Amino acid sequence: MRIMHFVTGGFSGATQVAVDLALAAQQEGAYVLLVLRKKRNTSSQKVQALRAQGLDVRVVSNWLHAWTVWELRRLMRAWQPDVVFAHGFSDHIWGRRAAVAEHVPHIFHVEHNSRERYTARRLRQALALAPCTQASIGVSEGVKRSLIDRGFPEDRCIAIPNGIDLARFPESEQPTAWGQRMAKIVMASRFAKQKDQPTLIHALAVLKARGITPVLELAGGGSLRLRKKSEQLVQRLGLQAQVRFWGNVSDLPQRLAQTQIFVLATHWEGMPLALVEGMAAGCACVGSRVVGVQEVMEDGVNGMLVPESDAQALANALEKLLTNPALAEKLGLQARHDAFAMYGREHMWAGYQRLLKTEAV
Repeated sequence: MRIMHFVTGGFSGATQVAVDLALAAQQEGAYVLLVLRKKRNTSSQKVQALRAQGLDVRVVSNWLHAWTVWELRRLMRAWQPDVVFAHGFSDHIWGRRAAVAEHVPHIFHVEHNSRERYTARRLRQALALAPCTQASIGVSEGVKRSLIDRGFPEDRCIAIPNGIDLARFPESEQPTAWGQRMAKIVMASRFAKQKDQPTLIHALAVLKARGITPVLELAGGGSLRLRKKSEQLVQRLGLQAQVRFWGNVSDLPQRLAQTQIFVLATHWEGMPLALVEGMAAGCACVGSRVVGVQEVMEDGVNGMLVPESDAQALANALEKLLTNPALAEKLGLQARHDAFAMYGREHMWAGYQRLLKTEAV
């Protein structure tokens, strides 16, 4: 089977999912082509790193949508895929449009977020491709529901949860003993409108007013403008001694293994890989109660959920974990168990394999 994945070259969570699916399919003996739509932050070093893993990676332009479709059609005509997975908004429109034009037998749309920037025109374009699409895949049940609510055919909408490479968090290695972990807070997410670092910073100020002063470490790239705004907020609230900005890091699993608390403060999600990584590292996790997050975590069982954009509620949850290490350790151990039981890359790939056996064989 010849499988093509088309996804943004912005190296977002959607890109990582497409990469993991491509690697898994290749390991099963499929021929795989990964096509990235060039973005301003498309890194040639990252592209080369993917090629060094054995992936055939091509990059198409982002100058005009019509030009993107034309380049994709040319690639498809030469490579002759049996299956095309078109990931994310608005890439799934251009990928599927090219696949339809080139008569690809099996076409799939993968939606990675519960709240995308659909205009009325873009939604019409997406829905017009539904009759030629074998399935629209939501990366969580919440994303599947958002597709149905937008008018995608319910009988062709399915949910396949995202997964991560658990080899980076070896199950054979027990996480660092809780008492040896640092009582600090980590949030690993890019700076973007979707993410909510400001509410977490405000929660830290609430804790400081209560006499609790943990270190907060913020990892991730993204918008320099939004990172600057967070840095200015830290200064305005007098939290410079507590907050550190890591930027992108290559050793996140090792850092998380030394950390007690992971936070994902966010406005919306699809199925958050960063949160699953925090769980796999055995951190006590706190997340905003939004689609995607609330399907991964059960409040009080494998983490804590708080209302979106509520600094007081987030501070209360953090205080509870920081002052009750037995509870925090219990939640962290359960989170790690659940990550390994349900959210590995192999679990995700198994869902796609079942879909291919049903639709593309």
